[in-house]
Amino acid sequence: MKKILILSAIMLIHVATFAQQALWGGAPVISPEIHNDNTVTFRLKAPGATNVQITGDFLPTQKMDTPYGQFDAPGVAELTQKDGVWEFTTPEPLASELYSYTFIVDGLQINDPGNIMMKRDVASITNLFIIKGEKGNLYSVNTIPHGTVARRWYNSPTLKEERRMTIYTPPGYESGNQSYPVFYLLHGSGGDEEAWIALGRTAQILDNLIAQGKAKPMIVVMPNGHTQNTASPEETNRAYTPAMGGGPREAVASMEDSFGDIMKFVEANYRVKGGKANRAIAGLSMGGMHSSAISAQYPNTFDFVGIFSAPPLASMMAMGNPNAEDVQKAQDEFVKKLEVQKKNGFKLYWIACGTTDFLYKGVVDSMKKMDEIGFKYTYRESGGGHTWDNWRIYLTEFAPQLFN
Repeated sequence: MKKILILSAIMLIHVATFAQQALWGGAPVISPEIHNDNTVTFRLKAPGATNVQITGDFLPTQKMDTPYGQFDAPGVAELTQKDGVWEFTTPEPLASELYSYTFIVDGLQINDPGNIMMKRDVASITNLFIIKGEKGNLYSVNTIPHGTVARRWYNSPTLKEERRMTIYTPPGYESGNQSYPVFYLLHGSGGDEEAWIALGRTAQILDNLIAQGKAKPMIVVMPNGHTQNTASPEETNRAYTPAMGGGPREAVASMEDSFGDIMKFVEANYRVKGGKANRAIAGLSMGGMHSSAISAQYPNTFDFVGIFSAPPLASMMAMGNPNAEDVQKAQDEFVKKLEVQKKNGFKLYWIACGTTDFLYKGVVDSMKKMDEIGFKYTYRESGGGHTWDNWRIYLTEFAPQLFN
């Protein structure tokens, strides 16, 4: 009996070892390797490859023309080969940040098999790594109390369907009976209800800011802003076009018109404080336009509004409309709503944009118009463009200003 047990154990070890080799394609290489001086080495075992490159947002950017304007695209660097292992080390230490990257092997973009940390952005899947430090620590999981992240389905009578959202509740929510203020956080045109939690590191940022006493405990609601889709591509019940919010269904109503369904669900199912002093809304790009439009359409509902990398006066109806008369009419109507919002009062209207953002001019022009009507706002200008490294920074700066 003892011999049988020993033989069985040896066979299990052999099978497990073989399975791991099959899973990893042989002996693994360490990638990425973050050195003590914050330089980083990337490695890929590809003995049959003739050319291997790496592209990522830790490299100097390059300009890329798109139908939406000119973007700052990640740069590209060459790897060198030795004994079938391709390698690249950053020439300089990297600043504290969350970075993403992929390899390009003989023209084919692939993920790093040595790094299990990955994220999806629109239809692209990239690896990620974090350089610790001031920002990197905020984006990391630390030994502190943690909130809860839930995915909830809710009924939207306006859109005539069940829809999905992501909700963060602060540490202690489940074990207590306290009520909390609510922060509605909206994604951009390439995102969905997973974007802010995965790419924006919302849970990690809020956990850390709350633990440090820099932000008040709050509920953060992250809905899907594409009204033609019920949910992210992993969760939707209909075909999903891998594009900027692509979907085969014609939207029944706008995000602005259907937003009341979201607030109704949250206030019926969570312990929330009532009144505009306990409600905030913010978003990036398309979500920033939604935030300005929603806060104007519900002009006595939010005391805190954040517009990240978006022109506040550019409604989604006006964007891309070649008819100048229609655009002017839409903006004139929106200015009237801003005047009502101004009359009702609010505590913070926070606008932030990068100087190389393709929407920068629209942001500046919007603020000039707001100045004309005496609409008070706070402006935060940063370097960089239309990128997640800016939007994460904006979240870390905007959240501490809420509900004070």
